[in-house]
Amino acid sequence: MAAATTREHPVNPGTSAARTAVVVPAYQPDARLVALVDALRAAVPGLPVVVVDDGSDRRCGGVFRAVRALGAVVLTVPVNRGKGHALRTGVRWVRDRLPGHGVVCADADGQHTVVDVLRVGARSQAEPDAVVLGARRFTGDVPLRSRVGNTATRWAFAATTGTRVRDTQTGLRAYGPGLLDNLLAARGDRYEYELRALLDATRAGRRIVEVDVATVYLDDNASSHFRPVADSLRVWAPLLRFAASSLGSAAVDVVALLALHALTGSLLAAVVGARLLSAGVNFSVNRRLVFAGGRDVPLRAAVVRYAALAVVLLAASYGLLALLTGLGLPLLAAKVGTDVALVATSYEVQRRVVFASFSADRRAARPARARGRARSSAGRPT
Repeated sequence: MAAATTREHPVNPGTSAARTAVVVPAYQPDARLVALVDALRAAVPGLPVVVVDDGSDRRCGGVFRAVRALGAVVLTVPVNRGKGHALRTGVRWVRDRLPGHGVVCADADGQHTVVDVLRVGARSQAEPDAVVLGARRFTGDVPLRSRVGNTATRWAFAATTGTRVRDTQTGLRAYGPGLLDNLLAARGDRYEYELRALLDATRAGRRIVEVDVATVYLDDNASSHFRPVADSLRVWAPLLRFAASSLGSAAVDVVALLALHALTGSLLAAVVGARLLSAGVNFSVNRRLVFAGGRDVPLRAAVVRYAALAVVLLAASYGLLALLTGLGLPLLAAKVGTDVALVATSYEVQRRVVFASFSADRRAARPARARGRARSSAGRPT
């Protein structure tokens, strides 16, 4: 693995303005990076700016020498590893070298104004436990691939997490000092890293705060390395896995329903038997393959939660089937309509309740709360 190297300019972490550091991943940057660093350092003297050279070629040497001369720290990754790797490199440097500092992540291509970078950083200082996003409104002359890419990932993110975020693709983000370890734990070396970090934040119960920022596109956003189809599919993956699992178990359910109904002549017996069989398949697949925290949930707890959900869905399914078939709809058509109506509810309940495990932060908070209650009761008059 290629290690990052650094030649440092001294920074002054003692000033209040320097309680946040700006991390800028840069691959093949141009003069816009120099302008950004110059403006940031002029606006807030002493502000730590960490530029990560992500394997740029020799032609960019002058750019990095210029930002170093302006007072930025330049970390060099010899071989291009991707934006996610570059961001982790910069965040790790801030965590290790500037304890107590938060981080603002900004792009090197001129899409983020200095005013917006500082506003997002200020909001993070005010709310250090929240993930702060510089959210664009996508109005006016927005490149088609940017509009399509953000719309697709925004929809998938909302469907996957239940959290609505207007700009899932923004590179302007801020994290308080207490969030840096979580940020470093996020997986992915390329563009998907930022999406996964955002997904991890929602799973951990972090609040997502959006600050309106200017929408700036230069040369039709030609400098962006985002791939609308490939990178959008990465955030769609959990939803697609759930859909595949649901379709597979639905197929088992439909076949079993028709077979049992033909054998018994009883709609209730057919619905119950088919649902028990398909539920077993669905539970096993979702716990092991679909939901990230599924394996961390004790089997007994997961079974109890899933069984409770299955009972509710079974009652709803039977009620809808009875209603639709009573109205004259064929059983197969009624079954498909019922399953489509219930699949979204099933997904959300499984994600939020059945296979939701405590995050590391919540597990750590539990003994802390217990200690607090113990101290409180110890000092209480008897």
